[in-house]
Amino acid sequence: MGPAEKILLPGETEIETVRTHVKSLIGPFLLGLITMIGAGFAVGVIGDAGNGSLRLIAVAVAAIILIIVTVVPFLRWFTWTYTLTNKRLIEQKGVLSRSGRIIPLARINDVAYEKSVLDRILGCGTLVIHDASQQAGLRLHDIPHIEEFHRNISRLVIESHEPEVRRDETH
Repeated sequence: MGPAEKILLPGETEIETVRTHVKSLIGPFLLGLITMIGAGFAVGVIGDAGNGSLRLIAVAVAAIILIIVTVVPFLRWFTWTYTLTNKRLIEQKGVLSRSGRIIPLARINDVAYEKSVLDRILGCGTLVIHDASQQAGLRLHDIPHIEEFHRNISRLVIESHEPEVRRDETH
């Protein structure tokens, strides 16, 4: 069961829930590593000066920076999900307060994907979804296994439009 379980409609089933590719955490990881190296250097330079209180301050400052540059981006990544159901595409995000966007599959007009060279190496990409609303298309960045997700949503969009196609054929 995915994070969208609470907002599923009767008869609606979850097909797939994804987060952005882990590559989005490389920057925060590197910043955390630099913070830890800097803190180690600062503690070494400070030495025993000031009865150890300066070291304690340096470690406390490093811990705060570490939380800001690593923990916060991880929580943001962890709580930002895209859920594909048999009826809708649901985007949910937020750590303390939650927000989201829901697009009924029957309103989707176009589904495309884009992949850079790095995306091709890592097996991810950006999914671009245009619907019948006035809002700009929804861009789902760094979706892992983009081709599979694209196939699933395309199949479901076509299935959701089938009653319309049959109705148009009879007139």
